Amino acid sequence: MLKHLLANLHIATLFLGMVEACIQVGHWLAHFKESLSVIILKLGKPSYLTPKSFHPIILLNTLGKLVEKMLSCQMQFDGVQYGAFQPNQFGGISQHSTEDMGVFLTHLIRAEWARKLKTSIVASDIVQFFPSLNHKVLMVVIQKAGFPPVLGNFFCSYLTGHKTMYKWDNSVSGLFTVDIGVGQGSGLSLVLLGLYIGLVLKLFSFKPISKEVQLLSYVDDGTILT
Repeated sequence: MLKHLLANLHIATLFLGMVEACIQVGHWLAHFKESLSVIILKLGKPSYLTPKSFHPIILLNTLGKLVEKMLSCQMQFDGVQYGAFQPNQFGGISQHSTEDMGVFLTHLIRAEWARKLKTSIVASDIVQFFPSLNHKVLMVVIQKAGFPPVLGNFFCSYLTGHKTMYKWDNSVSGLFTVDIGVGQGSGLSLVLLGLYIGLVLKLFSFKPISKEVQLLSYVDDGTILT
């Protein structure tokens, strides 16, 4: 239905005007901040007596998701063009796909084979990273990345005031406030997380050890190679 409506030039123009207004005045509509979190089972667990055996799937407003996707695409394009993301970042970033990481990793390993050396790899995963992002730090990261101040003002509104209902089988709860981190189901979450992680990779690149050790990231997973 949404694709059908936005095929109309007049409606599309009104929609884009609304998006532009939200960004310019730094306001994200409250209607887009409400979501439904559906609790589902994680398959293959020996027991379902602990919360870790379940996983919430966040369902967002379709129109709001479209706006987030539009903004995400533009931020990725500008971020890649102007170096806001680091070369060793992969996953969720334009031109830094899973396939790109596989090619890069293969190149590093084969290059060391040519020198008669073997590569050691340590992989890590940051638990609960999406809900752990600090909003104040994120605002500074967005500013330091070179994005216009108006975008920072928009995210001040975008990141606060979120509410969700929880659905478990046929039971649905009331609204709960969820003003922590970034929503894992949001189209903007990977971009924001990428900017956050990029700061760590940039600081690492200044260290002398970076000449001997490669630090790669794939969303919230890290890989150290030597």
